[in-house]
Amino acid sequence: MSRPYLKRWHAWFLISTLAMSLLSGCGKASGDSQESEFQLKIADISTNAVFRIAKSKGIFDKHGIDAELVNFATPAEGVNSLFIKQVDVAFGADFPLLNAVSKGDYSIFASTGTATDLSASEWKLFVRKEIASAADLKGKKLSFSRGTFIPYLWDVYLADNGVALSDVELIGQGGFDEAYVALKKGEIDAAWVYGAVLNEKFGALAEARELSDMSKTPVRLGTGLIASNELINSNKEGFVALLKALDEASAYAQAHPEETADLMYEEVKQPKEATLKDLPKNPWSIGFTDKAYAGLRGQKEYMVANGIIEKDFELNDKLNLDLVRTAFPDRVIDLK
Repeated sequence: MSRPYLKRWHAWFLISTLAMSLLSGCGKASGDSQESEFQLKIADISTNAVFRIAKSKGIFDKHGIDAELVNFATPAEGVNSLFIKQVDVAFGADFPLLNAVSKGDYSIFASTGTATDLSASEWKLFVRKEIASAADLKGKKLSFSRGTFIPYLWDVYLADNGVALSDVELIGQGGFDEAYVALKKGEIDAAWVYGAVLNEKFGALAEARELSDMSKTPVRLGTGLIASNELINSNKEGFVALLKALDEASAYAQAHPEETADLMYEEVKQPKEATLKDLPKNPWSIGFTDKAYAGLRGQKEYMVANGIIEKDFELNDKLNLDLVRTAFPDRVIDLK
């Protein structure tokens, strides 16, 4: 091999090696960036603004989360979808959360802080026009959405008004739309309804009227976040980032109600006035308070006593508060 040719070959070899190294380095950096993004499928409903704000305003992206929102008719349906791994994270009331952790390897890892009197006042009780008081519900057909806390609410409300649960017939239904049709036709006599859109819809029924609301009962609806222990334990930093993102998104929604209302109309066709009414009554404040714990404990006792939860468990074993304690240490109680 001649010396000039050898020099050219060495030059070509060095350039090729350098180019391959650079390309390899770029590919690795890109791969690391993709791996650092925490990919999550999150169960959502059409009336909740927090997840949609987090996604549309880039708050999820800011915190390194690649989120896909999967829509359900109710939060309870979203929680149940964890069982078939349709979603990774869900939110819901105490009832479906406790039902889930009683059946599988899941943990409740934060509360949304919405168990307030103001939020409770949005749960309205609509009854047929001829029903004048709670006492008139004796012998009537009362609606409840399957897999929700509403049977518990009925039990407490009726007991407070001197009516036993055994004195009524509870009719399980798939959702509020089914209850609306049934109430209109007289197939049921009463239903609990939540949110500005539904309250207005039921309130417009000529056959029905509002009798009470949940704030007049001792029941307060705790709402929490749930995921599998396997996912939590393998992505602790990602879950801390998720909590920070959700808290930031809630604050943004509260500070920008008109923008949030526009977004909800654009994405799910929720009337702007409904979003503007609902927003101030349901601000999320991620944490875990004594009220959240008391709500879960009381609901669990009811579910065990009534055979809804077949096998009792220690509540503290189903709570993972390390994540929220890392994200917001001043908002978390110590479990005893």
